[in-house]
Amino acid sequence: MLSVIRVHLPSEIPIVGCELTPYVLVRRPDKSAATEDVPESAPLEGYFLRYRWYRVQSDKKVTICSVHPTEQATLQCVFCSKRRALVSKSYHCSPKCFVDAWQHHKTLHERAAAENGNEEDELVRFNSTGSGVLSGTLSGSMSNLNLAGNGPTPFYPSSITQKSGGETLVEVGSCKTYTPTADDIGYVLKFECVVANAESKQVVGHPSTILTSRVIPAPSPSPRKLISVNGADVMGHLDQDGRIQSAGSFTVLSYNILSDTSASSDLYSYCPPWALSWSYRRHNLLREIVGYRADVVCLQEVQSDHFHEIFAPELDKHGYQALYKRKTNEVLSGSTSAIDGCATFFRRDRFSHVKKYDVEFNKAAQSLTEAIIPPTQKRTALNRLVKDNIALIVVLEAKFGNQPVDSSGKRQLICVANTHVNVQQELKDVKLWQVHTLLKGLEKIAASADIPMLVCGDFNTLPGSAPHTLLVMGKVDPLHPDLLVDPLGILRPQTKLTHQLPLVSAYSSFVRPGIGVGLEQHRRRMDLNTNEPLFTNCTRDFIGTHDYIFYTADTLMVESLLELLDEDGLRKDTALPSPEWSSNHIALLAEFRCMPRTRR
Repeated sequence: MLSVIRVHLPSEIPIVGCELTPYVLVRRPDKSAATEDVPESAPLEGYFLRYRWYRVQSDKKVTICSVHPTEQATLQCVFCSKRRALVSKSYHCSPKCFVDAWQHHKTLHERAAAENGNEEDELVRFNSTGSGVLSGTLSGSMSNLNLAGNGPTPFYPSSITQKSGGETLVEVGSCKTYTPTADDIGYVLKFECVVANAESKQVVGHPSTILTSRVIPAPSPSPRKLISVNGADVMGHLDQDGRIQSAGSFTVLSYNILSDTSASSDLYSYCPPWALSWSYRRHNLLREIVGYRADVVCLQEVQSDHFHEIFAPELDKHGYQALYKRKTNEVLSGSTSAIDGCATFFRRDRFSHVKKYDVEFNKAAQSLTEAIIPPTQKRTALNRLVKDNIALIVVLEAKFGNQPVDSSGKRQLICVANTHVNVQQELKDVKLWQVHTLLKGLEKIAASADIPMLVCGDFNTLPGSAPHTLLVMGKVDPLHPDLLVDPLGILRPQTKLTHQLPLVSAYSSFVRPGIGVGLEQHRRRMDLNTNEPLFTNCTRDFIGTHDYIFYTADTLMVESLLELLDEDGLRKDTALPSPEWSSNHIALLAEFRCMPRTRR
């Protein structure tokens, strides 16, 4: 007969909005063990598995720390508690937690005060283990603390129905999987699996059960603003409700989402395991990406299976068409479904697909070695050059109105390149060769179609490096130190390291002379020596800029940019990824407008 051997959950910490899928191991009538489901609609020899999810309610009140959601809160910021939008961020598990988070937390006060006026209460109250008033050592609203249990009604549910002095089980689901809701926050969930008779529906034997930790809310970082750089007023938050977009403009997002195979606990041990798990990160990433409402989305490190099973179908629901190019797998071994690649999405109501070009640097490497490498060195050359990196180039036609056309009345086309350049920092020659190869391909497209160009991606190279210099300057100084690394001679003659595309980095618009006032805060997050962000990649061991959006300045102009993140705000969680931001990179987004063009 069918029987349950054991059940367990990959993660014991449930998060609102993140699907819980238990592992259920059963013994089949033939004595074999299996994990396949046996639903009521397809019983096995007259028996099936019945599932139940319960919310375990007791008389204990629980309020959760907004910084460490697995900890119970002991104090509350009174200033935040008075503003409904900030209540969820008002709770802290200890005075140290609040002090450590202060640099990030005070920005919430500043924004709320600017919008609603400064009505602060200077009272500080702690629980019995607290150390008293902090206002003598902390500035401004740091004194706005309150005992979490004695303050206003908590944002998180704490009113529990009591039954006979014990626990009450409230059934919340009857499927194998369950997605916690806001009503579950602060409560333990109970999963129950039992064998049932298909005819009588009666259970057979004792149920197998498992309890989770308390449900925690999904961290909700403050929305990043889209900042105008053309002299107009700053635009509001990007959110699910959309925003006003000027006619003829379009937005482009570039984001390395950190593939699951790369998100190892060894590399990112500072990130809580529940926040590093793919079951959590995929929900958080989708929520962030969809929230930007970009017209074109360029993602890197998208695993093949995740593209087909998650990103393509989920973004399809939001009106996006998907295109994908997986890395070649001559270097990596194992399942091809776990190999990552580049995915480009575009909104069907804004663009239509015209053409797709796949760039495989491995093929270019083979052609290069055949042409210039002596036969005795070909194996060595291929070992150095073949790294599986690719680029995805897409030509789109604009559907939105007020698009300029040339004198012949041609349709408005836009070319978008999405790439992920080799990560190995010692292979400076390979990085430069890959970027040069991509640019030469784009030059051919530009010559044949004469259309605006966007080059997005993770280039794994710092501002001022040879690849970055080639992109923005069109050439590389022969004395550039990166050119000293060229054991195969693939960069010679160095005079060939040129291109004719007038590429400019979109984020350099933050420091462009003559742009609107009020951008001082955003300039402070820029490196004024390189005109690039101070960082787009922030881990415990590295901080710097590897991600860019380049555009052809003779055909496009930057209207707005997504604000950059502040390092202090990220360091409260040590680095990226974190519970709030689920990649080790940050997303870049720019709004562009096509300009009238005269053919060169």
